[in-house]
Amino acid sequence: MSYFRKRNADVLLRLFSRHDKWLICLNADPDALASAMALKRIMARRTEAADIAIVNEIKRPDNLTMVRFLRIPFTRLTPELAAGYDRFAVLDSQPHHHPDLAGRDYDIVIDHHPPSDENPVAAPFQRIEPTYGANATIMTEFLYSMRIRPGKLLATALSYGIKTDTRSFERHFIDADIKAFSYLNKYASKPLMRKIVSSEFKKSWLKYFSKAFRKMRFVGKNGLFVYMGALESPDILVILADFFTRVHGLSWVMVCGVHKNKAVCVFRGDGLSRDMGRLAADAFGDLGPAGGHKAMARAEMDMQRVDGGAEAFLYKRFTGKNLPAGACFQGR
Repeated sequence: MSYFRKRNADVLLRLFSRHDKWLICLNADPDALASAMALKRIMARRTEAADIAIVNEIKRPDNLTMVRFLRIPFTRLTPELAAGYDRFAVLDSQPHHHPDLAGRDYDIVIDHHPPSDENPVAAPFQRIEPTYGANATIMTEFLYSMRIRPGKLLATALSYGIKTDTRSFERHFIDADIKAFSYLNKYASKPLMRKIVSSEFKKSWLKYFSKAFRKMRFVGKNGLFVYMGALESPDILVILADFFTRVHGLSWVMVCGVHKNKAVCVFRGDGLSRDMGRLAADAFGDLGPAGGHKAMARAEMDMQRVDGGAEAFLYKRFTGKNLPAGACFQGR
């Protein structure tokens, strides 16, 4: 029996020609960046070009450290950049997940997020497998099937992608994720991994924890809603949401704020009760990109679509109730 699930690598390899210029498009996070590194390695010496373009700005310190120390080359995706390429791939996302990914014909789509009946993927080569905890696991299986041993930097990136998307195997994962992480551990650099993991916060972000404690509102017995107002980066919402999931007695968290005239909501759950991805899509899907997994989700919308005060609007949209009057959290 093969150590990994056997991937039909020949079908993927037949897509590549030495005359083609490929652009690998991402909504960048560690899992997506690692997956892009793997596909770029697979394309090496098989295509004229294989470059990485991202639709978002990388600001989280750990992600910046990953990009720097693992030497991940990328540029910002623009229509002018895309015009210089003739073949396109999207990894760890589907075209409808972000406006800057939509409206383009993709030859390759490899993703582990749930498919959408309303937005079917039409790529000639597609592997959409929501049972997987990380997209990096799928790419590791392709490398293994092609007998490509990952180098130190690639193995470290793929390991970190699996680690972040499964939250060190606290979120959803399957046996394949464990096998891939174990296999990659033989080649990954532990010092590089420690360097990335230890670079999680900026000192300037500590003030947001104090604000979050003042602004938080408990919803029912097990929920927490926090509206942070204007932020320098939406990544702060992710850090706060992950922090609040560690509080005993909370089963779901919604942390939201405004960045560059967009309202951004980050959802976290315990994976036992509410399906956060479905709830996010139901509450905000008509206003912009919204959805995710059972334990984690995200929604974004232009502020022009937010009626009245953002805090009251977002609270009512998600809970179906009016925002309670008076003070937020009071210690007791």
